[in-house]
Amino acid sequence: MPKEGHFINRSNWLRAAVLGANDGIVSMSSLLVGVTSAGMASGNVMLTGFAGLTAGALSMAAGEYVSVSAQADVEAADLERERVALEEDPDYELEELAEGLESRGVDAALAIKVASQMTDHDALGAHAREELGMFGLAGQANPLQAAGASAVAFGLGGAFPLAAALMAPQAADISAIAATAALALVLLGGGGAKLGGAPMRPAITRAVIWGVVAMLFTAGVGQFFNTTVA
Repeated sequence: MPKEGHFINRSNWLRAAVLGANDGIVSMSSLLVGVTSAGMASGNVMLTGFAGLTAGALSMAAGEYVSVSAQADVEAADLERERVALEEDPDYELEELAEGLESRGVDAALAIKVASQMTDHDALGAHAREELGMFGLAGQANPLQAAGASAVAFGLGGAFPLAAALMAPQAADISAIAATAALALVLLGGGGAKLGGAPMRPAITRAVIWGVVAMLFTAGVGQFFNTTVA
């Protein structure tokens, strides 16, 4: 019998990678379309693009580092509270674990036996899974790794519209940036869905729609101000 193929173990790193790349594509394309629509000179558009790419990548890295660190702190604090509770009142914690198993359909007599075996094997790990929904103890999340991955993903995503702005003739800047960004979003949506074992069409559709909305909005802002910057 063939083994089932599951992709949930990829969800954390895939989410971070898709978020970073999508933010890079949408942020950079919207920024470049906006300043181009406002009539900014080509050289200044490029300078703005490189500044935006650098700032965006660093912002993503900082955001991921801070958020993953905060998550790790919360998990560690919860685990410490659970460890203290297991030391101070192990009988209550055993009953609590058994009740949790009962609520999931395990017979009461069997639940207490299973809870006892789980406690003997790894009491803190059992309570982390059953009470806190943590599959693995705190410390598995790596803030530096998350920060680096997000920065790289943002840079790779943002490089597509920036490359289009660099290579396209000035008269075709907006069309080239928008088309390249849309293509990059198609690839991102489809690739992310493929890696996650999910349907590709909805992933592509939502990625492209939100990207186009962002570009249209910033293009409108640029047209509204329509100021040539020398």
